[in-house]
Amino acid sequence: MTILGLGDFNVSLVFILLILSTLLCVIYGIVRWNEDGEDAKISGKEKQWDKEEKNIEETL
Repeated sequence: MTILGLGDFNVSLVFILLILSTLLCVIYGIVRWNEDGEDAKISGKEKQWDKEEKNIEETL
């Protein structure tokens, strides 16, 4: 059985799955393009710690 003229069903299936996975990755990237990651979310304690660290570095 031949799909897409590639000779074997398994080869055709791999080719189709490759294209579908590529499209899925592109769509996922477009949807999540401008979302902030975990690193962008800084808690109040971390902000305070950053300020204290900068003050210590300035005094040294």
